[in-house]
Amino acid sequence: MILVDTSVWIDYFNGNNNRATDSLDDLLVEGTVAIGDLIYLEILQGIRNDGDYRTVKSRLTALTIYELFGIDAVERCAKSYRTLRKKGATVRKTADVIIASFCIHHEIPLLFLDKDFIPFVQILGLRSVLKTR
Repeated sequence: MILVDTSVWIDYFNGNNNRATDSLDDLLVEGTVAIGDLIYLEILQGIRNDGDYRTVKSRLTALTIYELFGIDAVERCAKSYRTLRKKGATVRKTADVIIASFCIHHEIPLLFLDKDFIPFVQILGLRSVLKTR
């Protein structure tokens, strides 16, 4: 399975074509796409139109949805954040720490566009679906 971050889904649903959305198209055909509960929340809360909300919700619930955070993940996430901070990398969003730490722990590649994941790739070994610079 491959976890797909909110940053990719936003572009995908907005019809923006890029390497990540092209990859998402391929992964959907392969049936290897998963999302996390936190990503699912971020997507749903951003939808303004009720019809779009129902459509997206229906499509996303057909995917594998991982529970990303729980008491077991707290120390793992804190360790990831603290390690990055000690190395001079600042992560702006706690959600990104949760998503990246989950993927690292479970050895699941992440498809993302958000540059905040790059330190996780470079320093902590997060597996990126796309080559990062």
